[in-house]
Amino acid sequence: MKKDNLSDQYQVNEQIRAREVRIVGDGIEPKVVPLREALRLADEMELDLVMISPTAVPPVCRIVDFSKFLYQLKKKQKEAKAKQVKIDVKEIRFGPQTDDHDYNFKLKHAMEFLKDGDKVKAYVFFRGRSILFKEQGETLLARFSKDLEEYGKQEQAPILEGKRMTIFISPKKAAGAKKEAPKQETPKQDNE
Repeated sequence: MKKDNLSDQYQVNEQIRAREVRIVGDGIEPKVVPLREALRLADEMELDLVMISPTAVPPVCRIVDFSKFLYQLKKKQKEAKAKQVKIDVKEIRFGPQTDDHDYNFKLKHAMEFLKDGDKVKAYVFFRGRSILFKEQGETLLARFSKDLEEYGKQEQAPILEGKRMTIFISPKKAAGAKKEAPKQETPKQDNE
């Protein structure tokens, strides 16, 4: 059986060690009562006493069905996870002396990535003594960023980390705008 992390996070019934607790729940007006009375109320209602805020003074406990409480928490977490936007980072690699044709080819790919809502990490990789051409790498990345201005914005100035000079470009439109595959439409023919 799978171990449940959520059930370990909450103290239930006899696990609660506070002297007094503030009880809340459906049909219960919030009030501070001794722990024994809170447990008795929960038992009368055939529900559980669950500590939901242990750091409050006095701790806040809810009278609720614990399994239903866990189910609702899992449901909320699942909904929150579904609403999260996953942003992919696509890498594009240049050399310090990248030719115009290669540059334009990579630029076209970067435009597509940004249109799809992905971030682009562009870097110039210096091999051997080519590290002497740092200025060429910086110029290349500045040109790359300028050519992509209408699709995305540069997050920071080029950074040299070891043998790589890197920039990040994030898309201008909403990050969650991933494209779905376009539907192919068949042309209508007029039969006269």
